[in-house]
Amino acid sequence: MSLDVPTAVIDAAQRGEMDDAQFVAVVRDSLPYAWEVISAAADDQAARPEAPFGEHEVPPPSEQARGQLLRALASNSIRGALERHFGVVLAFQNCHRVAAFAPAAVDSAVYREFVSPRGQVLNQTPELRDC
Repeated sequence: MSLDVPTAVIDAAQRGEMDDAQFVAVVRDSLPYAWEVISAAADDQAARPEAPFGEHEVPPPSEQARGQLLRALASNSIRGALERHFGVVLAFQNCHRVAAFAPAAVDSAVYREFVSPRGQVLNQTPELRDC
């Protein structure tokens, strides 16, 4: 799944004038489901600052939606831009569990457990095996 990049943004990038705001707008418009999921996790984290992280735990409604989420979280540039935009560090276990950690929480036991092999294994279910 590629991004839908307007000609004006391509031209700006060719001139070396690309900035995060332009790129984030392209991501938001090209990957609306991924934007929705990451926004929800970031909003959850912001609404509950006492919680170690915010999360989104709903399986994607379609293969297209799943592809958008995988694209956003697998791309270093997209993921990094989203993390900077929302002020969080994203963690991803599978297609239905995305977490947004406050940057200060990345050195916490909760973060280390979330991103650990044990955390990954414990988050698996038979119905989400192909996720």
